[in-house]
Amino acid sequence: MALLIKNANIVTSKGIAKECQDILIEKGIIEKILSKISEGDHKVIDAKGKLVLPGLIDLHCHLREPGQEHKETIESGSKSAAKGGFTTIFCMPNTKPVIDNAKIIEGILKEVKRVGLVNVIPVGAVTKGQNGEELTDIFELKEAGCLALSDDGKSVSNGQLMRHALEYAKMVNILVMEHCEDPTLSQGVMNEGSCSTFLGLKGIPDISESIIVSRDIELVRYLKTKIHFSHISSARSVELIRVAKAQGIEVTAEACPHHFSLTENAVESFDTNTKVNPPLKTQADVDAIKQGLKDGTIDCITTDHAPHTAEEKELEFDRAPVGMIGFETALGLAIKELVETKILTWGKLVERMAVSPARISGLTTKGEIVEGKDADIVIVDSDKVWVFDKSEIVSKSKNSPFIGKTLKGCVETTICGGKVSYQAKQ
Repeated sequence: MALLIKNANIVTSKGIAKECQDILIEKGIIEKILSKISEGDHKVIDAKGKLVLPGLIDLHCHLREPGQEHKETIESGSKSAAKGGFTTIFCMPNTKPVIDNAKIIEGILKEVKRVGLVNVIPVGAVTKGQNGEELTDIFELKEAGCLALSDDGKSVSNGQLMRHALEYAKMVNILVMEHCEDPTLSQGVMNEGSCSTFLGLKGIPDISESIIVSRDIELVRYLKTKIHFSHISSARSVELIRVAKAQGIEVTAEACPHHFSLTENAVESFDTNTKVNPPLKTQADVDAIKQGLKDGTIDCITTDHAPHTAEEKELEFDRAPVGMIGFETALGLAIKELVETKILTWGKLVERMAVSPARISGLTTKGEIVEGKDADIVIVDSDKVWVFDKSEIVSKSKNSPFIGKTLKGCVETTICGGKVSYQAKQ
């Protein structure tokens, strides 16, 4: 049966439409967008008074399957993503075993098809086992269904190896995503500075990130290739990327909600849910991330959804794993921290969370509510104020410093491929 969304207040990268329209969806595709479409025998969703956005696209998340299903599974992660308004998510390769060959990708995609809630695209490893010693078969990974490569959790610290990865990736038209961290400088647990000194915790200097950003910009400039920088967190990195873009170098970048919502001072609670990689930084860095999102230096917002069990996060700060969940809070935080504060318009938010991720990853049929495109749509009550309640978290893990926090803008319905994958309780 076809699906009809009535009274849709559509948001595009240009902003909120002046007049409501109806959206007819058939066979997973947006068939028609008109001022009025007869209900007929269609299944109807009335979006009156709500905003209708393209399905959100997350270029950076962790689903933990295969190998760490006690933290998250493709099914539980897909449910969490759908609740957050995401219809397409890219899962990182640091699973057990690592996503570095076609067989593992085949198993992931089989499970994704069984679950059938959101589009899950595996990101293949740059190096075998993510050991930084030998490149994976990039052509095989692309043929198996990967649209991107990353050694996330680690940078490709060997410059020659990174050069070859960029060259081969250009040949097969696949995106390289870099986790920017110099491992010789990142032997701490939080940002290095007065706060780490006060807390007695070993710090990581922000140059750990910016050194790799700088190196990779130079590689891309020299090779005339392209690169995408994951979870940028420092003012210096933003500055380097801004200059590179001005020079016509093909770089893109992402930032996470926790890096524009929290500073290193959040660590003073010793809540291990504030332990992330890259670490939370200063207010000046937060301001730079926001400015980067505003002027387009940072192209998109990603979650870096990183589930861990309560037992793991209950360890002392030095020993606890890094990461927090992010699917279910990303949109609410972006609205609260960026839209409500006039840093981004609704149009720019859609650009950062749907249009740009689609463009960067080459998903030409997604990211926009346009006739002929995939029917990936999210309906949002933009005025609703809500509390992030631990008991209502869909993710298998609950590791978030935002539990109990008040957010604004709530997902009511998520539609992926023309099918409702999430519906809020009425």
